[in-house]
Amino acid sequence: MFEMDGAMSLYLVWGVAMLFAGVVGGIMAGLLGVGGGIVIVPVLYHFLTTMGVDESLRMQVAVATSLTTIIATAISSTRSHYKKGSVDTALLKHWGPAIIVGVILGTTIGGLADGQVLTIVFAVVALIVAGNMILVKDRETNETKNPPKSVWAVLGVIAGSLSAMMGIGGGTICVPVLNFLGYDIRRAVGTSAAIGLIIALPGTIGYAMSGIGVDGRPPFSIGYVNVLAAALLIPMTVLCAPIGARIAHTIPRRALRMCFGLFLAITSARMFYDLLS
Repeated sequence: MFEMDGAMSLYLVWGVAMLFAGVVGGIMAGLLGVGGGIVIVPVLYHFLTTMGVDESLRMQVAVATSLTTIIATAISSTRSHYKKGSVDTALLKHWGPAIIVGVILGTTIGGLADGQVLTIVFAVVALIVAGNMILVKDRETNETKNPPKSVWAVLGVIAGSLSAMMGIGGGTICVPVLNFLGYDIRRAVGTSAAIGLIIALPGTIGYAMSGIGVDGRPPFSIGYVNVLAAALLIPMTVLCAPIGARIAHTIPRRALRMCFGLFLAITSARMFYDLLS
């Protein structure tokens, strides 16, 4: 009876944590164009640790489940940004194929690599982007650069592969890249929200397939995707993403960059702490 009560308490805490992560992740998805994964992955990783899931599988499950939730979040967030004219559809058509190639590459690596490798990738990339967003001033000009197609292709493959390995919607990488190329921060955020769907859909399929038959996965999992966690996360992220999108169009651009950067820095520090301990 004690063991059963303990298990029920653990699942109750798990459920509350998923609902909370869904709310925060949804708001961050709309606010920053990040798909919510930058919040959801660390929360999932922490509670998978608490539930005793093997260290070699925690990050794969966290990443795969996060990508699943981003499918719904990206649709909701993109719709809100599109209504405000902040989604560059021409760029999506131009950049999308390279990003998809990157997602396939990143998903393949993520499904085969040790979980600690994915954790290191997550922490390092988040820290680099945080430094860029905090220390580098927002570009005030609306003049955009137009690099060669080969440069766009390389950037797309890198963005897609890293995002698939980190379980994020692409905004963590695409927002600073687009801003550096002269895109207004709000337009970069809106377009990155749409890129999240391009990343999340093939990424989810890849992780679901690569995790089939792997021992030690938590209950209610399809491959590396935990259906129970996704079912709790998705409604909250979908409901809260439009709230974040509305906030993004009301606060100063510099404040938006600082919010993005500080959040990533905190997340990265937490992941490094887990690695060292």
